[in-house]
Amino acid sequence: MTGAGRTDVLISGAGFAGLALGAALAGAGLSVMIVDPSLGRPSGFDPRASTLVAGTRRLLEAIGAWDAIASDAEPMLGMEITDGRLEQILRPVFLQIHGEAAPGEPFAHVAPNGLTKAALLATAERAGVHLAPGRIADLRQVEGGAEAVLADGSTKSARLVVAADGAQSTLRGMAGITSRGWRYDQSAIVTNVRLEKPHHGIAVQHFLEGGPLALLPLRGDRASIVWSERKFQALRLAELDDAGFRDALQKRAGHRFGQIDLDGRRALRPLEFRLAADFARGRVALVGDAAHAIHPIAGQGLNLGLRDVAALAESVVDAARLGQDIGSDAVLARYSGWRRFDTALMTGAMDGLVQLFTTRSGPVRLLRDIGLGLVDRMPTAKRAFIRSAAGLGGEVPRLMRGETL
Repeated sequence: MTGAGRTDVLISGAGFAGLALGAALAGAGLSVMIVDPSLGRPSGFDPRASTLVAGTRRLLEAIGAWDAIASDAEPMLGMEITDGRLEQILRPVFLQIHGEAAPGEPFAHVAPNGLTKAALLATAERAGVHLAPGRIADLRQVEGGAEAVLADGSTKSARLVVAADGAQSTLRGMAGITSRGWRYDQSAIVTNVRLEKPHHGIAVQHFLEGGPLALLPLRGDRASIVWSERKFQALRLAELDDAGFRDALQKRAGHRFGQIDLDGRRALRPLEFRLAADFARGRVALVGDAAHAIHPIAGQGLNLGLRDVAALAESVVDAARLGQDIGSDAVLARYSGWRRFDTALMTGAMDGLVQLFTTRSGPVRLLRDIGLGLVDRMPTAKRAFIRSAAGLGGEVPRLMRGETL
């Protein structure tokens, strides 16, 4: 199904997941269109950085995006997890993770979101993806495909339509797919800082009563801050002047890296949990935040979404090469079955961690810290953790193994 107003795959959303999927499918010879209102407009302010695990890095390399990211991506060589109260000057480290996904391959890198987005956009353009400003206003099933009506009144026909339009996905609703979820009583303050002492590629996560505070290593002895606090407190902190905000952050971050100095503006984002009831229905597949949204407690949100991308791209390309209908129930059932269980496990685990590490119960905190200490003394468990955290556990799609489709 190609030609004027027709494409093999129509993707709603030009975020990480939508662009990566478009580049992967177009690189394998399918015609792809991405529609998003933001296309053609200057990128907005985004202070965030993301943890790109080894499986994600391999995917980015396989589709041709990694070279544009590599020089500004900081290898994450280890992680330290501490637990303590705000008034403690010294906080005990209960778990240290150091290791590689494979010999010579860090289990993760940290890269600015703006850099990764620009690399994916350029990769999609090189692959021949048609990028169009706009949004899908209506969707209906037609013989052998689906027909989308865009907000400008034009229509586009496709054999497969993909919702990559975020946690509040309108396309998910058009497909009749429900989701369940809730907003946490937390918001995340995101910013960047300069460190007095070298971080040596070590990420630190402090679990405090208000929520986790992560310092993720960036190039040049800088760090990306993801600071979760209860909503009212987060708003109050975000509105402090620079000196007051820096002092509050230093108090919570401790002195593992010496003095902290602000390095840019900050942003505040609400945190939520959301999981779609189905990952595909009636020629519509969901990827990324349209399928699931999780707390940033372990930095896995983007990686989970790109694992969707890898699984859907493999399912679709394999079907196309066999001459099958890429939007058929059978093809989408393979994708949905592949991702549903893995995602349910990950989202459930992340929500469990949020509950476990925000409790004020003294006995629960004690048992939690004992558990972390036991894991710290179990090399086999730590190696399994590294492999899973690197996105290399379970049935790994070809792209996340670094193979082209």
